[in-house]
Amino acid sequence: MRVMQCQLGGRKFSLENKFADAFNNSTRRTLRYIPPEQQNGEIVVRPTMGMVQAGARKWEATAVGYFLGRKPPFHQAQAYFRSIWTSIRDVIATTNGFFFIMFNTSDAMDEVIDGDPWLFQGQLLVLQRWEPGMTLRKHSHTQVPVWIKLHHLPVEFWAEDGLSIVASGIERPLYPDAITKACTRLDFARVHYARV
Repeated sequence: MRVMQCQLGGRKFSLENKFADAFNNSTRRTLRYIPPEQQNGEIVVRPTMGMVQAGARKWEATAVGYFLGRKPPFHQAQAYFRSIWTSIRDVIATTNGFFFIMFNTSDAMDEVIDGDPWLFQGQLLVLQRWEPGMTLRKHSHTQVPVWIKLHHLPVEFWAEDGLSIVASGIERPLYPDAITKACTRLDFARVHYARV
């Protein structure tokens, strides 16, 4: 048996038996062998519905997103996400530019997705809810969402028709945010547009 001594950051540790442990049944193996089926000479793997549902539970409160334009370094994007959203459980990145943003609750995730658009260093973050079987694909965008704040709006315009006429003076509006619609903040109205 060969023992290798290593030092990393002032800490010494030994690598003895690490290779042998990979094949030793007494190590912390958490996977088990489930024999696959054979059909027409091909190996077929058929997970049960219970397996799929158990695996999906881990991702229920997860938003999947990507930036339009260049992908920022992971540590910068992660720090940005954590600074603006307090209910993040974890952030995972893929090599093709997607971020899996795991929230503590589905309600917290929905609030973030419904509150977009989100910008980081001038780049738009496109977010959607994770779904089982989801294909990670960046769509071509002919429009981007834009929120505009309308300040000093007289209170008589805080109704659907009033907001519509004022917002139409800028561009074709889509909808107000939830706070504007409920009239619980009268400092400004926030209206969603699609910019070409």
